[in-house]
Amino acid sequence: MPPAGSGHVTPFDQMNPLHPETPFVYLAPLQGITDSLYRKVFYQHFGGFDAAIAPFINPQRHCTAKEKWFTDVLPENNPGLPVIPQLLNTDAEDFITITTRLQDLGYTEINWNLGCPVPMVAGKKRGSGILPYPETIVSLLEKIIPRIKARLSIKTRLGYHQSQEILTLLPMLEDFPLTEIIVHARLGRQLYNGGVDLDGFALCRDHTTHELAYNGDITTAEIFTDLRARFPWVHRWMIGRGVLADPFLAMAIREKTAPTRDRLKKLAEFHCDLYQEYRLRLSGPGHLLGRMKQLWLYLIASFPEKQKILKKIKKATSERDYLQAVEDIFSG
Repeated sequence: MPPAGSGHVTPFDQMNPLHPETPFVYLAPLQGITDSLYRKVFYQHFGGFDAAIAPFINPQRHCTAKEKWFTDVLPENNPGLPVIPQLLNTDAEDFITITTRLQDLGYTEINWNLGCPVPMVAGKKRGSGILPYPETIVSLLEKIIPRIKARLSIKTRLGYHQSQEILTLLPMLEDFPLTEIIVHARLGRQLYNGGVDLDGFALCRDHTTHELAYNGDITTAEIFTDLRARFPWVHRWMIGRGVLADPFLAMAIREKTAPTRDRLKKLAEFHCDLYQEYRLRLSGPGHLLGRMKQLWLYLIASFPEKQKILKKIKKATSERDYLQAVEDIFSG
């Protein structure tokens, strides 16, 4: 098997058929956060994930596969956690062009984003905004799949307006050789508000023979245990915001125990390394602080007694003010 991070490893290469009881866990793609640098630093400090799906390569009109679009998924930028590139394109020719370039980089699996709920995306009939139009999805697959060598998986939601949308779509996908369908158990119009619809996700099983993976509100090891008990037929799981809030979460799920020693020290070291890496990559303190503030919207959950300090982080206009606020969080 090729080395991890080479771009050749896929989740299906890694799954161990001798231990099907071991959950396979993905790091979810969060646009603007879980980029290659975050993935690299995270991998150096924590464990628990088997692979990551990269944030989608942003589609451009009249695609010519510009090299800068591929920076995040270049094999040399992903030395640790195996990664699967994700596309958002709804133009078949552009999809094929980008996939061909990714194949040249060594990737053997691509993920298609049919779940992004952001209004600017959904309003263009991309991401979850295309779910009310299953015939369009089928038409695109009929054009794309015969012309690409890479395997294709889909990440989606239960629908955009209503959960009946995925129940209509799933049977229409039966004839396509999809490796899996990852379902975030919300509607697109919900964004990330309200609870997940577990009953809606359960209904999906009766409408497809494809492998289904679960995504949505896995924020504690206890919640994960309950979900596994409810859905024993699910073997692949995806965690996003939950691990941004608690970087130890995937490890706790995999090892069935949460690290108790040196948690504060490990979090501080992770933050320090991530901050320094972004400081070298991003241009100017404005971009740097913006990226770190976005991370802290989630990470502050690991410090419930320090919630008030988040306001200082948000208000910081200099690196000095930012680092002082962070020091206040990590002290004690």
